[in-house]
Amino acid sequence: MTKKSKELAIHDKDTGSSEVQIALLTDKIENLSNHIKKSKKDKHSSVGLLKAVNRRKKLLNYLKINKLESYQNVISKLNLRK
Repeated sequence: MTKKSKELAIHDKDTGSSEVQIALLTDKIENLSNHIKKSKKDKHSSVGLLKAVNRRKKLLNYLKINKLESYQNVISKLNLRK
């Protein structure tokens, strides 16, 4: 787990909550986008990046509908645009 995901975790061994999943996907997205900037012809990684972005978007929509306070907390801690 990264620092961001530990901050958003509900308890010590939390890996399944939406907040932690969004933090982990954000780290994955950052790593993949840096990789794609270096190697533009890597199409498999760009597909993986799109899948990760869409999964994070779905999780953010879920939080926005069901837990608005948690959604705002995640947006501010991860510096996401919304």
